[in-house]
Amino acid sequence: MNPTPAPPGGTVPERTPRKAALASFVGSMLEYYDFFIYGAAAGLVFPQVFFPENDPATGTLLSLATFGVAYVARPLGAVVIGHFGDVLGRKKMLVLTLLLMGVSTFAIGLIPSYAVIGVAAPILLVLMRVLQGLSAAGEQSGANSMTLEHAPEGRRGFFTSFTLQGTQAGLILANLVFLPIALLPEDQLLSWGWRIPFFLSAVVVAVGYWVRRSLPETPEFERVEQEHTVAKLPVAVLFRDHWAAVLRVVLCALVSVVSTIVGTWSLAHGTNVVGMERSTLLWMVIAANVVAIGTLPLWAILSDRIGRRPVFAFGALGSAVAVFPFLWALQQGNVGLVFLFGILLSGVTYSAANGIWPSLYGEMFDTRVRYSGMAIGTQIGFALGGFSPAIAAGIVGEGPNGWLPVAYLTAGAAVIAGLCALTARETAHIPLEQLGRPDATPRDRHLTHA
Repeated sequence: MNPTPAPPGGTVPERTPRKAALASFVGSMLEYYDFFIYGAAAGLVFPQVFFPENDPATGTLLSLATFGVAYVARPLGAVVIGHFGDVLGRKKMLVLTLLLMGVSTFAIGLIPSYAVIGVAAPILLVLMRVLQGLSAAGEQSGANSMTLEHAPEGRRGFFTSFTLQGTQAGLILANLVFLPIALLPEDQLLSWGWRIPFFLSAVVVAVGYWVRRSLPETPEFERVEQEHTVAKLPVAVLFRDHWAAVLRVVLCALVSVVSTIVGTWSLAHGTNVVGMERSTLLWMVIAANVVAIGTLPLWAILSDRIGRRPVFAFGALGSAVAVFPFLWALQQGNVGLVFLFGILLSGVTYSAANGIWPSLYGEMFDTRVRYSGMAIGTQIGFALGGFSPAIAAGIVGEGPNGWLPVAYLTAGAAVIAGLCALTARETAHIPLEQLGRPDATPRDRHLTHA
């Protein structure tokens, strides 16, 4: 493995790939614990707490719409946080996003119900959800940039996959916390029980800050600083020189529709329409994500060897197929098949795309605009995907085939993402310092896997 060249007049700090991967894993796990408990509550509790005057179907639709509101805020957060991440460094923004997510999540637990303060309750809920979205916009992109720039050549896919493993762990943690809460009697669940997971975000903030405060800035960013080539306005450089890559990331990020349909809409539909138990569906989501934690690094290792494009495309196109048996089983209320197809879809197939996108997207940009490029591209794509649960609630039909419009929506988004990934340049074997350059040349694979 060739070392990163030293900048003029200075030395390059040592890379710390394991520490960066651990910090990304723990930080993403804690931050996305906050983010996912909202998704679980939006499907299971909020329709009755904040929208009780509507019929159940309308209340669910409105509740899922508040879940999507965060995705509207994400592009704005991506521009602002991405800018400062490329100008001031990755570490400072990662601490900021963690604090912002923790405070807004804790505040959600304090909001009185609609019965107490009326329409002010859903308004406050939406406001806190916007703050969650601003935070999430910079979290993964910063963690991915940090880990990618610390990773050794030839193993960037593996190390950056820890960010998504942390995300899956956060989802598991959120659902594990909700399991005993969901078993409470209805009156206790709706009055105080649902607030407990949100109050636990205070612990989330403390642990996350402790993990990230000692992580050094990336050698690659410090090299750019010492060479005085930090972009003063990264967004301008991004859209001047990398607009095609941004568009590609936006379309590839549509694969996230699979995750939101499985993790949010299926909970609401399965519970409120099909009549399945809350705890059953929560256990399905937990099981699928436990499997994903194991498959994510395996897909990432494969991408380090054969390339990012084929692995991502397999995950996206495979998910377009696998969503049909999963939603069919959900509509039937067949617990065994829901578990089987849910794990195959979310835990195995989707993980091929989900574990690869941190390296696939990050390697499309050079260091000066990497944070902004990943943040803006992913958050616009995620914003489109974030409303998929609300769209699905609006288009789902009645009867045994009512699930088909939701399946077509999910499959269509996944197909677009998979085909778009095949148009990208293969970057798995291009040296870090050459990423984002049109004249970049791949490095000998035997050297990168030494």
